[in-house]
Amino acid sequence: MTTTRWWLIRHAPVPNPDRLIYGRTDLPADIGDSDALAALAARLPPRAVWVTSHLRRTRQTSAALRLPGSDMALVERALAEQDFGRWEGLSHDDVAALHPGEARRFWTDPALEAPPDGESFAAVMERVAGAVARLTAAHAGRDIVAVIHGGSIRAALALALDLTPQAALRLAVAPLSLSRIDHHGGVEGGGSWSVTALNALGTFSGSGR
Repeated sequence: MTTTRWWLIRHAPVPNPDRLIYGRTDLPADIGDSDALAALAARLPPRAVWVTSHLRRTRQTSAALRLPGSDMALVERALAEQDFGRWEGLSHDDVAALHPGEARRFWTDPALEAPPDGESFAAVMERVAGAVARLTAAHAGRDIVAVIHGGSIRAALALALDLTPQAALRLAVAPLSLSRIDHHGGVEGGGSWSVTALNALGTFSGSGR
């Protein structure tokens, strides 16, 4: 039996005073909280495989956390945040005013409905599950530190807990928080998941993605 450990870290906070929707918008993170970064780094394993999405806020956070001797993080686009399409960069008030019909439909079922030219959370779960399965097979028996997003962490937790998209959206994921899921199985595939940490260390302070 081989155990592959996923250390799921949400990126550092993103300054967003206007509370805009920024799923795929490439905003920078605030990595100035050295105490929080040090506390999180102290919990992480040495000689791990490091993974980020392609978005700057995850790469900045990963660079601030990586332990001495770690390799440069792999970039995995399939672990990116949800794509909000034409709503990227708009406030929720803007969305309600500019796209009232689409907004009503989306908020009636945010798990299955997609913003205009964007993707649903169910679609996020599907692509994240595929990436997690692929990376678990490629790095079986290793520690994988994934510095990613609130949405993609919810999707990974949903995979481990066998949650529906609707149930997964109830999970809150704080910036600079640590969750961990372990895959137990042979190299031939299959196996099972366990959750050994959920939302540790992070502090909630407003909303964002």
